[in-house]
Amino acid sequence: MKQATVSSVHRDRAPSTVLPELWPVILGLLVLYVPTLYSLMTGLWATEEQAHGPIILGLSVWLLYRQWPEMCRVSDGDAGSPLGWPVFVVGLLMYILGRSQAIAAFEIGSILVVLMSIVLIKFGPNALRYQWFPFFFMFFMIPLPGAIVSQLTMPMKMAVSWATEHVLFAFGYPIARAGVILQIGQYQLLVADACAGLQTLLTLEALGLFYLNVVRHSSAFRNITLALLIIPISFSANVIRVITLSLVTYYLGDAAGQGFLHGFAGMVLFVTALVLILSVDSFLQWIVRRQTTAARTGEKT
Repeated sequence: MKQATVSSVHRDRAPSTVLPELWPVILGLLVLYVPTLYSLMTGLWATEEQAHGPIILGLSVWLLYRQWPEMCRVSDGDAGSPLGWPVFVVGLLMYILGRSQAIAAFEIGSILVVLMSIVLIKFGPNALRYQWFPFFFMFFMIPLPGAIVSQLTMPMKMAVSWATEHVLFAFGYPIARAGVILQIGQYQLLVADACAGLQTLLTLEALGLFYLNVVRHSSAFRNITLALLIIPISFSANVIRVITLSLVTYYLGDAAGQGFLHGFAGMVLFVTALVLILSVDSFLQWIVRRQTTAARTGEKT
């Protein structure tokens, strides 16, 4: 009876009631990662290519908090796993190497590994398995090696530049293209990595996966189709962003295109991607409803 009472308390407690037990862990995390986060916010995450980093981290922490009660239920009665300690050591070594040698991928990646080890040590493998998506989502904030980014970014920039040229030319704008350089009117624009690069595509892919995780449709067709369409949706959003920048430059001048409105075009990118995802999801919902209605009609007949 006593064991059942303890399990019930463990299952029902909210995150706020567990935090006092974890304060030494939280204090240790703050000592380790406050300097790291400050460096990132004033350095890497302040760049346009990696500006999604704090967003990904914030959403991941929110997902962990959101799924905490169910995680406690799933891990009810489980003991912490000693396998978490080797994972914790690996995370510390990644942090030390990344911090001392200025390797951003190791330093940022250590946040993911250390948090996984804490869940494993405190709540066990079932809890870690239940929280798989927030930890998977954190991978999107780890910068990729420059060699990989360089190899994949150029073809994407070429494709976005080509699409932008043909769309604007179809609407009668005086535009020409040489590689990734667009000439619209008297202005010349270079399609930069931040406008149509791999990191932007990965950020939009993360946004789509986050949306799928939050809504959690019951239809497998709807989930799989939307997941597959996220890539062309991300590409379309990138094209719309470059088109927006081109038109801003064409009508308001180069200063406007490279100034405040350039940052505003970044907001256009994410808003466009979100609108496209919602629109495609609504269309898929309409298809699923039609299929369900047709199936019910067939059964009645």
